[in-house]
Amino acid sequence: MQRRLASTLIVLCAAALLAGCGFQLRGAGGTSVPEEWRSLFLVTSNPNSEFSREVKLRFANAGIQWAEARDEANFLMVLGPERFSQRNLSLDADTRAAEFELTMRSTFSLNSVNGQSVMPDTTATVIKQMENDPQNVVGKAEEVRILKAEMRSELSQQILRRIAFFAASQAPEA
Repeated sequence: MQRRLASTLIVLCAAALLAGCGFQLRGAGGTSVPEEWRSLFLVTSNPNSEFSREVKLRFANAGIQWAEARDEANFLMVLGPERFSQRNLSLDADTRAAEFELTMRSTFSLNSVNGQSVMPDTTATVIKQMENDPQNVVGKAEEVRILKAEMRSELSQQILRRIAFFAASQAPEA
């Protein structure tokens, strides 16, 4: 009985400590967008790409309504394609790449429905590093695929945060 009580007490203390220090799970923090900014129409060259789908999902989870037609939205979000690059950071003794730097970026802007620029072209960038093992080519290719998916998610989150910050700075003070 006392052992169970002690275990419960430890779990409650740990939860209180984590909550008190501001800890939260990645992606669990709410990004607040003013009400008038919650109706967007996505303009992109490839609406079915993984990146476009990630952006739509991330924004929808934050309360953004994606309009079916331009004239139904308050703003147009012009989303450029994701651009992925990889470069060598260091070489091993056999002059093979020992570390890579992976970079993913995209440019976006917001326009009013009548076409006037509201938020100018802005580039969001995510950079990651990974070690390379030339003996495990298949495993590294899979690691790059997983990292690209994570980078897409981080890039869409970064775009959402930037738009939310911009929208909050444009809101009239009460």
